[in-house]
Amino acid sequence: MWQDGPSDPGRWLRTAYSDTTLVTKLARVHADRADPGEHPQWRPTSSATLPSLVVQMLRHARPDEGMDVLDVGTGSGYSTALLCHRLGDRRVTTVDVDPYLTDAAQERLAQAGHHPAVATVDATGALPGTYDRIVTMVSVPRVPASWLAALRPGGRLVCTISGSGLVIGADKTPDGGATGRVEPHQAGFMGARHDDSPPPRLIDQFPHVRDQDGDEVTTGRYPVLNIDNAWDVKAQLFLAAPGVETHFTQEGDRRTAWLLHTDGSWARAEGTRDARPTVHQSGPRRLWDTLERIRHLYNTEGQLGVHGFPVRIEPDGVCHITWGNWTVTLE
Repeated sequence: MWQDGPSDPGRWLRTAYSDTTLVTKLARVHADRADPGEHPQWRPTSSATLPSLVVQMLRHARPDEGMDVLDVGTGSGYSTALLCHRLGDRRVTTVDVDPYLTDAAQERLAQAGHHPAVATVDATGALPGTYDRIVTMVSVPRVPASWLAALRPGGRLVCTISGSGLVIGADKTPDGGATGRVEPHQAGFMGARHDDSPPPRLIDQFPHVRDQDGDEVTTGRYPVLNIDNAWDVKAQLFLAAPGVETHFTQEGDRRTAWLLHTDGSWARAEGTRDARPTVHQSGPRRLWDTLERIRHLYNTEGQLGVHGFPVRIEPDGVCHITWGNWTVTLE
């Protein structure tokens, strides 16, 4: 819903200081440029992120006096402002792929008395310097090699892996890679982009999965779940099928969930809140069966133990996450 802040300054101030994620851009249209009463149905591409999450990401980075910090994903400029207040403007660099976001943030930061370095770049490519800390407010499918190259000896990076909710904190190693762990928090940041348009979704690229029958049609064991609201389940599903994409809709009591993978596998489950769903599956793997095994493990064990998993990142960005006796590699 579009809201005009200047028309109600009190509400604007309360909203700005609430611990809520505020969507500021849908597709290529920023809230600054939206028309009153406009209700676009496009996907979010930028936001003023949940303040408590921003603070937690910065805590995981462990910045200290005299350190140079790179803030990836300028967005509204909120995380940049916090870093400037803590470390001083000259120690902070912020980057975003969207020129409108960097221009607007730079102007608003200046109004607040802060003048950090601001650059419009694709953060998955070359970066404009080297840093003691890199902390990201976007998610990536794997750690870009450029981040490791820009991280100084003994430096630390904190990022989230797209589609998993996993927050990784890792310290640079002498070989140019990094080692760390899955941190004890979850994050659902928007994915890093290579330009100012949203990346395509698998469900849009393969529209037949929305309503066509699968190669296999069965009855599921558990009711349909909104996996994006079940962090531990989602993280374990991602580790079992790296790159899996999830979607969920609800109309009244009717729920539908999709799982899709770049290898061509897909699953769709449909049913009411408490009923066993009808499940359609196709492709080389049965994604819904994988999800149900994870849910059964959760129901029988009471926990999934995602946090604290060891992480090793190669100099080229390939990431290895150890999961019990298994190691998942993100390439």
